[in-house]
Amino acid sequence: MDSTYDLLVIGAGINGAGIARDAAGRGLRVLLVERDDIAAHTSSASTKLIHGGLRYLETYEFGLVRKSLAERELLLRQAPHLMWPLRFVLPHEPHLRPAWMIRAGLFLYDHLARRDWLPGSRGIDLRRHPAGAPLRPDLVRGFEYSDGWTDDARLVLACVRDAAEHGAEVRTRTACIAAARNTQHWLATLRNADGSQTRVQARALVNAAGPWAHQVLAEVLGERHAPPLRLVRGSHIVVRAVFAHPYAYIFQNPDGRIVFAIPYERDFTLIGTTEVEVHDPAAARSSADEEAYLLAAASRYFAQPIAADSVVHRYGGVRPLIDEAGDASRVSRDYRLAFDREGAPVLTVFGGKITTFRRLAEEALDLLAPALGCTAPAWTQQGYLPGGDLPANGSTPPEVFAAYVAALQARFAHHPAATIHRLARTYGREAEGLLEAGAAPVAGDVSAAELEHAWTREWARDAQDFLWRRTKLGLHLPPGDQAAIAAWFDARRTTAGQSS
Repeated sequence: MDSTYDLLVIGAGINGAGIARDAAGRGLRVLLVERDDIAAHTSSASTKLIHGGLRYLETYEFGLVRKSLAERELLLRQAPHLMWPLRFVLPHEPHLRPAWMIRAGLFLYDHLARRDWLPGSRGIDLRRHPAGAPLRPDLVRGFEYSDGWTDDARLVLACVRDAAEHGAEVRTRTACIAAARNTQHWLATLRNADGSQTRVQARALVNAAGPWAHQVLAEVLGERHAPPLRLVRGSHIVVRAVFAHPYAYIFQNPDGRIVFAIPYERDFTLIGTTEVEVHDPAAARSSADEEAYLLAAASRYFAQPIAADSVVHRYGGVRPLIDEAGDASRVSRDYRLAFDREGAPVLTVFGGKITTFRRLAEEALDLLAPALGCTAPAWTQQGYLPGGDLPANGSTPPEVFAAYVAALQARFAHHPAATIHRLARTYGREAEGLLEAGAAPVAGDVSAAELEHAWTREWARDAQDFLWRRTKLGLHLPPGDQAAIAAWFDARRTTAGQSS
């Protein structure tokens, strides 16, 4: 037997990371295992929104929208470098939804939960508004409202970092391949990256495997009556920037669905998402039909149609939704926690969305804590995620972040302003240490100090981890620079192997 823990969490997506963080902060001994990289699947393949879900009002999911809106400003304050507000513009087409319906929905959206500093919604004249310039000239009326955006993969990582800083053990490239329980414990078999196996004991287990949750229940935990999930792929495309202003768009479409067009990574526009039902949780690769759908849906609104050759990147993620009949686009994005206390407890997470991860984790621990004899209270509503504790020079999170960047640029004037902004946006308060290190660049503006930080403190083990999840530099760096980063990781793995 290798070790004994209070809680074994399977899956380092946003929900598993959030649960591990909450549990470790309550003083429980936690082991978080992930068979691949942190946020390797659905949690790094979202539309990257911190939002209430305006369209969920049409399906009367007022509870979900209220819960999400209540989390929105809280999260924006806890990590102002990873999350920031966006103003969304909805061009009005009367034949799709009447203006009174949109106004009523936006009124509810503004008032379902407390809003301290995000501005409310308003009607706009697209002939005078900056967001109207790239649109078709016949679109003259619209609406504007607030929501938020996040670097989804780094948000997951921040939760894992916080869990580790509170004492959790984190093992990536480690699969839980079998688990059996008695009245007191789970005995789990783990397969490590090198193929070796270890056994651990835990007083309780959390199945947060996302689209693989049903598979883990059936094949790893031996649950014969595991409820099915509805698996829906959401695909996105990244195109060269279609507009230069800071607003995002929410577009209505004749099929009743909506598509977002969001300013992304300075030089690009992110367009998504689709909703295609699949049967394999690994079926995340977007199809040509989905790409064509997104191009056509967005091009309906822009004066200049978006050409297929402007697509520079594409990604898809499989969402694990609670199994319900009907159109996939109308299936609830809410979550369900299945808690089994017949013997050593097991909690399985079904569904969920990135905005409600903290609330989901808190509810999960409120269920698990009594069974583990834990009396520590909920705590994640306060404080900051790692890197988020920026000096309070401003009354809103965007003001605080802007002041922090300005201070860094004055202090480290010998570094390019763009590099300082990138590091601050990526690492928050930890950018200072990377700038102080002054290490020579390995590729572009990426220093050896930044890569070492990714290896030692962020569990990055190859170039894909770094270029697409720890950063989005895969969009920006030319092939030669990406190869140099891959070579650095190859050498670092060799060094780590020799020292182990």
